[in-house]
Amino acid sequence: MQEFDIIVLGTGLKECILSGLMSVGGKKVLHIDRNPYYGGESASISPLEELCKRFQVSDPVKSKDCGKEWNIDLIPKFLLANGQLVKMLMYTEVTRYLDFKVVEGSYVYKAGKVHKVPSTEPEVLASDLMGMFDKRRFRKLLLYILNFEEGDPRTHQNMNPNDTTMRDLFRKFDLGADVLEFTGHALALHHSDDYLERPCIETIRRIKLYSNSMGRYNSSPYLYPLYGLGEIPQGFARLSAAYGGTYMLNRGVEEIMMENGKVTAVKSKGEVFRCKQLICDPSYVPNRVKKVGRVIRVLCLLNHPVKNTHDASSCQIIIPQTQLKRKSDIFVCMVSYTQNVAPEGLYIATVSTTIETSNPEKEVQPGLELLEPIMQKFVSINNIFVPTENGKKSQIFVSHSYDATTHFQTECEDIKDMFFRITGKEFCVGELNKDHFEDSDDD
Repeated sequence: MQEFDIIVLGTGLKECILSGLMSVGGKKVLHIDRNPYYGGESASISPLEELCKRFQVSDPVKSKDCGKEWNIDLIPKFLLANGQLVKMLMYTEVTRYLDFKVVEGSYVYKAGKVHKVPSTEPEVLASDLMGMFDKRRFRKLLLYILNFEEGDPRTHQNMNPNDTTMRDLFRKFDLGADVLEFTGHALALHHSDDYLERPCIETIRRIKLYSNSMGRYNSSPYLYPLYGLGEIPQGFARLSAAYGGTYMLNRGVEEIMMENGKVTAVKSKGEVFRCKQLICDPSYVPNRVKKVGRVIRVLCLLNHPVKNTHDASSCQIIIPQTQLKRKSDIFVCMVSYTQNVAPEGLYIATVSTTIETSNPEKEVQPGLELLEPIMQKFVSINNIFVPTENGKKSQIFVSHSYDATTHFQTECEDIKDMFFRITGKEFCVGELNKDHFEDSDDD
């Protein structure tokens, strides 16, 4: 009977990242997936015929030759250039397996039109999102945030950032509702307005991250891997294998074995593999998760760029909730042949949101209208699951389902939270060492 420190079930992005981190930390890891491919729910599908078969729709291109040129993400998301996921990639040196391209534009929807998100002084002055007076006030807010240092009270302007709410900070700079909307949702990347009543330090950090990411490449704060997101879990799989991790694809799981409420082994194809801890996505432990919502994603094949984006070959558009009197934002992201995910001259766009009604396709219609005409649509509706316990007793650590956002901020928070629960140590890029991976005291 083989013994491992950790068994990981599923090769989704989060599971592969954690598997790689644990292997780097000296843990003996076994990684199992029921599918014959990497990525799980967040896989990249190729050729196009495979996607059409999966969604039971006709092939709009009608060419087997170019079908192999498509790599279509089931759950497309962009990486912030200065964000946690990029730092994880760099720390673990998974970047040696990947090539990235800068996303060409970051946009926000207002009054039926698409506008570039302003994050620098020249962009603020040129923006048609605000009037002249709001531009001056927003510029002052932006300068305050960019000069803000958490450890230097002199930069706080007589405010306690842990007590002052974001709403109060906006009031201090006398900013109107229009500015609040794009600042909170397109710059700070909040997907609800709850942030307004929380300490402003949270939003300040998020805006600084966006601005610092923007400063890396100027055109937008986002990156995207050539050949699609499926390259990232495969990169971490290679990393894990390089550090002694074992991978088994196309292998179902018959039983997760427990003793006294704690995981002890996994049974697969009649073989029993012992372990001290288990990491998995929700599909492997339906009795340990609860449904908290649903997401609709509409994958669209296009033969043109999105209007009013200066013919960008890749971009993100956020439609803030208040624009459509909703509780959730709508997200649009587009990639194309320039990222080697589609044949020459063709594009892949996705519209996604958290479902609020019994007619989810109607909910995403404002996003789809921005993409017309559409060659082909692929509609998916997925449940959002979260774990019902933290895993401390059972030593089973379950990831959250992917949300509707088209960036990785919430996914990185989930990875950091799982890392803490698994190891008992805070995740901090650059400070990881074997001590982080010693068994946490769970008695």
